[in-house]
Amino acid sequence: MSNMATSSTATTVSLGVQLAPNSVKSLLMNPFEGRTFAEKLQVKELGPDKPEVNITQQAREKDRAYKRSFSRGWFDRKAWLTSCGYANAIFCFPCILFKTTTCDSSWTQTGVTDLKHLSERIKKHERARVHMNTCVKLAMLGRISIAAQLDEGHRIAVRRHNEEVDRNRHILSKIIDAVKFCGAFELALRGHDQSDASENPGIFRGLIDLMASIDHELEVHLENATVFKGTSKTVQNELLDCMLSVLRDCVLEEVKQADYIAIQADETTDVCTHCQLVFVIRYIDGKNNIKERFFEFIALPNSTAETIAAALLERLSTILPAGQERKLIAQAYDGAAVMRGATGGVQREVQDVYGSAYYVHSYAHQLNLIMQQATSHIAKVGQFFSDIGGFSSFFHKSLKRTAVLDEVVGRLPGASPTRWNFHGRAVNTVYDHKDELVECFQTIRDRGDFDAISKREAGGLLRMLEDEAFCFFLALFHKIMPHVDKLFNQLQKRNIDTVFIAGITQKFTQSIQAIRDTVPYQVKEEYYEGPIQGPPPTKRRAMGEETQQHLALEICDTIICHAKERFSFTKHLISATLLQGDLFPQHSRKFPDSALETTVDAYPMLDKTRLKTELSLIYEHEDFKGCSGALALFQVLMGNNLQDTFSETVSLLKILITTPMSTAESERCFSTLKRIKTFLKNTMAQDRFNALAMLSIEKKLTRDIPDFNKRVIEKFATQKDRRAKFLYK
Repeated sequence: MSNMATSSTATTVSLGVQLAPNSVKSLLMNPFEGRTFAEKLQVKELGPDKPEVNITQQAREKDRAYKRSFSRGWFDRKAWLTSCGYANAIFCFPCILFKTTTCDSSWTQTGVTDLKHLSERIKKHERARVHMNTCVKLAMLGRISIAAQLDEGHRIAVRRHNEEVDRNRHILSKIIDAVKFCGAFELALRGHDQSDASENPGIFRGLIDLMASIDHELEVHLENATVFKGTSKTVQNELLDCMLSVLRDCVLEEVKQADYIAIQADETTDVCTHCQLVFVIRYIDGKNNIKERFFEFIALPNSTAETIAAALLERLSTILPAGQERKLIAQAYDGAAVMRGATGGVQREVQDVYGSAYYVHSYAHQLNLIMQQATSHIAKVGQFFSDIGGFSSFFHKSLKRTAVLDEVVGRLPGASPTRWNFHGRAVNTVYDHKDELVECFQTIRDRGDFDAISKREAGGLLRMLEDEAFCFFLALFHKIMPHVDKLFNQLQKRNIDTVFIAGITQKFTQSIQAIRDTVPYQVKEEYYEGPIQGPPPTKRRAMGEETQQHLALEICDTIICHAKERFSFTKHLISATLLQGDLFPQHSRKFPDSALETTVDAYPMLDKTRLKTELSLIYEHEDFKGCSGALALFQVLMGNNLQDTFSETVSLLKILITTPMSTAESERCFSTLKRIKTFLKNTMAQDRFNALAMLSIEKKLTRDIPDFNKRVIEKFATQKDRRAKFLYK
């Protein structure tokens, strides 16, 4: 406190010495409680008086004498300290002002002069309840309570404001529910004409009107609103932006808590022929569940490796902060050269930045490549699948033909050049309904109301069903395609891992091997015992038993050879063999040191010594031998609270489970893209498109966020200054 302030407020003692009203001597002579309110405020404003004091102590320790002196630095560290030059001691300013019988008299009357234990005494006094109470009283002195500051008129205004906010939030929550419904079921929000008198205002306005019919408050709002109605396309876009932000924040929070993440990406063209890159994140959430979260569609100017890699790296930089590069442990794409290129592909560009992000070629895509090899390698097989596609094409061209088919068989599934489960459906349908199809084609040829082209094509398909070579391939692939379909369906699941893949691909090759050993003779028995109904077929392409067997062996060998080559584990995927349950007895006899070495080289964050010890124990323990995959073993360890005991094994399991073995989720996102961005909605902005895609793909996440509407409203209210009131006072 300045000398001027001290002198202007000084009091006079009997000896004629002037004392500052905030000095210790003045407060002891004229107690604080006896002063007027104005004088009390003056003392509070002046604060503790801190005159110079000469407190010294002589001390001896280990035959060495020294002197202690009071340091004024204590006043800077403890604002409540005050000193008295008369008593040559220090005191507690708040306790002198509001002293009670429980106060320590050394801090309020006699003063503290013991320098040896000063630090301990100060700490002890600060922890005392009475000291804390006096500090609160001094801080609140002169302050008027909040209730006293608010007069009746202001309180009424606040209450009315909050009531209006309640109404506005209720209305906005209903509008959000309508937007969520349309997004979840991929319905168009806007109609041709959204005016109040329109006969076609769109699904969104129809939902709002339906909700208003059962919600009186919403009905009154729609009839009387002038500032904010909430049904305009601008409000829709702003709400969609807020919903997208809330959902992304939730995904990023889960990613932040995950130990490892992997990405999936694929590109396609939308209805406007614009290149769209889908970006999916895979990780294990806090409840130990596998999550594959759609993050966004990224519009690209072209589909070159440089453009795609730059877009992915930009998104990854926002998801993974600096120093967490090893958290990204895998990247899964299809087998396109632009994605898998070892030197200039997307996977190489990403791995140059994220060293542990190993490339995984989608196993569902590899299965398609295996079957394509079987058809392209053998010309007759390719011709067979081309002929199979002709059945569906024949009937789909004419409603009259389809009507005849419906009477006999039903619909025939078409074929697809990339999704081989479609081929399996076509083969099985033709095989199971061969006699009915023969009857159907004969009916079309005999009826006079069909044109010549229909009769000619029906005759060609009829002769095909009676052809020896076609029947041979039909019977052979009727046995092969169920195994292809089963493997394809298993590869579409989200909760598959490398250990699971090893098991199902091994079963697939074993099944094809079994067919290889037996199918030639079974085919002959099925199709050459008993004549086909009707006139004997004309054999245009005679195939003897030796030719059939040769072709069957070649087809099976091609599939088996390519399956073993493409489904074999190399480099980082070798780690799956360490936790393959059927190999545990073999590993218990001879530990797989080579696989362990490869695993640790790929993932240096693992402790090799401890991991080997943990795996040795798992191989020998009977309770773990029944685990059929990495996910099953992971759930056993986590369910029995063994994550600390097997910490390195759990880390390896998380890596294996997080590594995606298929890009099926990307394909699902493409299906959503085709349904949302249609020909009639081809001018949709990218942000709106992403928000609608997120609401559709992550509809479960939207439902699982308990305060989703509240979060959206908070973001909407703070997005910009709004005339309508959405924030409480």
